[in-house]
Amino acid sequence: METISAKEIDRYVFDKRYLLVDVRQPAEYRLQHIRGAVCIPYERLSERIRGLGNSIPVLYCDRGGLSMQAARELEEQGYQVISVVGGIQAYRGKQLEGNFH
Repeated sequence: METISAKEIDRYVFDKRYLLVDVRQPAEYRLQHIRGAVCIPYERLSERIRGLGNSIPVLYCDRGGLSMQAARELEEQGYQVISVVGGIQAYRGKQLEGNFH
């Protein structure tokens, strides 16, 4: 499984080969998320992964633990997945959106 640091996220935001997936709960996503990310809570990810098409999911959560676990599980199912180490808490880029003001 491939991992990237939070500072590398911006490379993936506008790249159509990848899809940023926030595996937190919808309320957390609404408060703050990375531009272009879709919210698919961890417990629904396995059932929704097929609907992502050919894009490679780049998973993130709050601090990186949950997305790492999800990435491991998806990889065991044969998917190519990238997990963000440190999660959104470690992200310092310009692509944040939400109701966090």
